[in-house]
Amino acid sequence: MRQKKETCDQCRLLLLPNIVIRKYISVGIPGVCALILLLNTSLQAQQKPLTSQQVIERIQSHIGVPWRRETVDTFKAGNPGVPVTGIAVTMMATLDVLQRAVESGNNLIITHEPTFFDHLDKATDLAEGESDRVLAAKREFIEKHGLVIWRFHDHWHARNPDGIEAGMVHALGWDQFQDPVNQYLFKLPPSSLADLAAEIKSRLQIHAMRVVGDPHMSVTRVTLSPGAAGFGPESMALEMQNVEVLILGETREWETVEYVSDAISEGKHKALIILGHIPSEQAGMEECARWLKTFVTEVPINFIPAKEPFWVPDAVTTGKQESKAN
Repeated sequence: MRQKKETCDQCRLLLLPNIVIRKYISVGIPGVCALILLLNTSLQAQQKPLTSQQVIERIQSHIGVPWRRETVDTFKAGNPGVPVTGIAVTMMATLDVLQRAVESGNNLIITHEPTFFDHLDKATDLAEGESDRVLAAKREFIEKHGLVIWRFHDHWHARNPDGIEAGMVHALGWDQFQDPVNQYLFKLPPSSLADLAAEIKSRLQIHAMRVVGDPHMSVTRVTLSPGAAGFGPESMALEMQNVEVLILGETREWETVEYVSDAISEGKHKALIILGHIPSEQAGMEECARWLKTFVTEVPINFIPAKEPFWVPDAVTTGKQESKAN
């Protein structure tokens, strides 16, 4: 009985403050030192810095869809084993985004789109390859600041709902208009094409938007296809009788743009709104940052928006115009 009571007392020491533990050690209770050593070892294991590889493993376990063997969702630069100081989530890892990430103390960059100018991040289309000065400068910056870059594209789209689509729907305020069966279809309150485009431009703060179609056309049924799905899916959406407007990120002018132009000339009730690739998916990666915060809590997670690269001449005051004004 005495031995059992002593063991129980020793176990309870694990719940006591350090100052109390030191008091018990001073009187020499058997086995306490071993228990404290075990406790300290456990605490040290729990406090071990989180690595980039461990962050990605958590993403894989929380994504909710099977992980593909063939995917672009892989590390593109850096050492996955280094401790994470902060996570920057972005739609596109431009040099500007990387610079802002470093300023904010982030060394793990999670990007939706490529970092090195082609889909597989191989930069194979560059005439000078790895000797290209723009590419070399970007790689040098990444290495100098110890950045780790991981792409998160295929599986974020594969979620149900699509992670990018979900974020864009929230940003547009269209949740209540979304089709219950097809997440990409919406029945909006009736408006003109011009008013719809203006509302989208305002909500997403787009600088340069392009529209194909009659500005006065009344519209209500639209499909939202962020990014660049390609002519096949885009034409399929436009062939649907109840779709009047296709909203997308970017497309080739000799494919979907020409297709819509011809449909209009044939008297069909069709239109196209081109947002630009970055604005069409930006809010989807902001949604990703919110999602990550639900299961990665050890380090800061920041959403860093990629800047829209385009501007409209009429919206910019040139030096010549300023001179005339003076």
